[in-house]
Amino acid sequence: MNTPLYDRDLSWLSFNYRVLSMARDPAVPLYERIRFLSIFSSNLDEFFRVRMPAVMAVNKLVRDNPEVAGEETLSTDTLPIIQQEINRQLGEFGHTLTQQLLPALRDNRVDLYYNQEILSSHLAPMREYFQTKIQGFLQPFWLDKKKPKDAFLENNQLYLVVSVSPENEPDRLQYAVVNIPSSELPRFFELPQVQDVSYIVMLDDIIRENVGWLFPGYTVNGCYSIKITRDAETDMNELASDILDQVETMIAKRELGIPTRFLYDSSMPLALKQLLGNYFSILPQEMVPGGRYHNLKDLADLPMPVKSPLFTYPKQPSAHLPQLDQVPHLLEEVLQRDIILHPPYQRYDYILRFFNEAATDPTVKEIYITLYRIAASSQIANALISAARNGKQVTVFVELKARFDEANNIRWAKKMKAAGVKIIYSIPGLKVHAKIALVKRKRGYQWDYAGLMATGNFNESTARFYTDHVLLTAHPGITQELELLFLYLQARQQPDKYNYLKFNHLLVAQFNLKTRFSELIDREIANVKAGKPAHIIIKLNNLQEKDMIAKLYEASEAGVKVDLIARSICCLQPDQPESSNIKVRRIVDRYLEHARVFIFHNNGEEEVYMGSADWMNRNIHRRIEVCFPVYAKELAAQLKEIINLQLADNTNAVMLDAQLHNISLTPEKGAPAVNAQLGIYQYIQSLENDHH
Repeated sequence: MNTPLYDRDLSWLSFNYRVLSMARDPAVPLYERIRFLSIFSSNLDEFFRVRMPAVMAVNKLVRDNPEVAGEETLSTDTLPIIQQEINRQLGEFGHTLTQQLLPALRDNRVDLYYNQEILSSHLAPMREYFQTKIQGFLQPFWLDKKKPKDAFLENNQLYLVVSVSPENEPDRLQYAVVNIPSSELPRFFELPQVQDVSYIVMLDDIIRENVGWLFPGYTVNGCYSIKITRDAETDMNELASDILDQVETMIAKRELGIPTRFLYDSSMPLALKQLLGNYFSILPQEMVPGGRYHNLKDLADLPMPVKSPLFTYPKQPSAHLPQLDQVPHLLEEVLQRDIILHPPYQRYDYILRFFNEAATDPTVKEIYITLYRIAASSQIANALISAARNGKQVTVFVELKARFDEANNIRWAKKMKAAGVKIIYSIPGLKVHAKIALVKRKRGYQWDYAGLMATGNFNESTARFYTDHVLLTAHPGITQELELLFLYLQARQQPDKYNYLKFNHLLVAQFNLKTRFSELIDREIANVKAGKPAHIIIKLNNLQEKDMIAKLYEASEAGVKVDLIARSICCLQPDQPESSNIKVRRIVDRYLEHARVFIFHNNGEEEVYMGSADWMNRNIHRRIEVCFPVYAKELAAQLKEIINLQLADNTNAVMLDAQLHNISLTPEKGAPAVNAQLGIYQYIQSLENDHH
């Protein structure tokens, strides 16, 4: 059977383009549009740090060894198509900012200086700020013939290349590099109002205007911004003994990684561009022309001198669960019945409360948890520290290889360890991406177990804008399997040494997840062949693993109706003969869709699963992931309601076509407009009110 697969990087670019289109949508409030621009820019930076090195390596391999080009493992050389698509998107990004958003700000009496003449009345406050606040952070260095050892451009930092000449020899050009200290100082500076208009200037422009103070005796001829992005996927020798040391070295190396993109101001003279290329050893294909300003992800911090309710999304306070507010002990409640939470629509505090209560409850003896991305000021980590201080046995599995969060995770791991928490670090070669916790209490001779499983990280800061689901349960089958899994994790061994571990309730990647999902799909195929109704609904972030995609094609060809909601990467190709029964939707809105939910019709006896696993190669083959059943009918019905709203969305959802274009949906004649996130918010509010 043929398995058509769409390129994963082009598919990801189609997702980021959907983010960009939110910035172009006049129905979205102005400052939220600016925030979407910032997200687009930040996503693209990460793409250059993480994916581009791999794409370039494949490109080189295919160029150097034409015979491997046809091999399955390597998609054809996609580098030129990827570069072309990125350039197209960047062009639209610039147009959106300069032709739509900056004029809209000006209509609202907010003027961000962007490639424009600065009013003379603003020069003095800018000079004052430069001399008192900025100058101390500047480290200019000359671009000399003999290159100093420490002339190094930091990753993703902003710099200006300044062209100067001595006042008495105007024809002798010299060049210097000046850093823009945007990690030490705010990128935007508010200036005094002029005729009722608020002005904002970027740090870059304050330095440009005043750079002459750094070079007395010289005339400044020009200033050009540059930025270098380095490869973030630094090789780790997975088998080295101390993974902690390794990850720390890797973070250091990431900042020194080989360049993958050198952005330069396109107004820069050719001779200077060549000089920089030689000086910092940058290849021509890594040089990307840009505008005068880089790192526009900082737009997320654009000040709001004029306040207006129309600038941002209306506030949506997270709902309470009145039935939980009234109980004195959450743990006691979980032992009585299953509880489901839907952050950010519902308060995340219940999770914090669960851990805080466990930390002080004298009958709680043991706590186990996996932490993947820990919040910078984590209340959960603090609760675990207090539990350890209260004499409980606390075991925390910290994933040190959570990309870009390693340093923070290491800091917390050391802090918890100092308090007596038993810290278990990553298993070599495997990332633990499961979101699970287990609390064990003992009364007399009786042990009670409560489990907590989620689709997203135990991280209260991301819980404010990532949509996820959390299940708290005391189901004996599930909690026993959680205990088994934590025992395995403590052994820090490869899964095949433990292949006798049997999971009947949980779906655990590296043990039974792939086979169980295949069986669940097979059951739908068998049902449709027997003339019964069959339907699969899958919501996830990324779909790439080719065996699972082949399985979905097989289901589609047999006549099973398949609804996919894939937010980001989707390598399954819609509108092919193999996928005629598959519809693929994507939802990008105010909150980041992060949940993974799997619903199988099962001839009317619906089975609902959720969990941490996307269907990517890495999740299915190189991580410990946990998906879990939602047995309580009332809770499964809530999830189904939420998913149905997403399938009905005809305002913010898009359908993907064979080229993975985002095809907008519009309500059919006479049909109501449905916005899933708004609908879910109202539905959850109604649940709260039902209980009052």
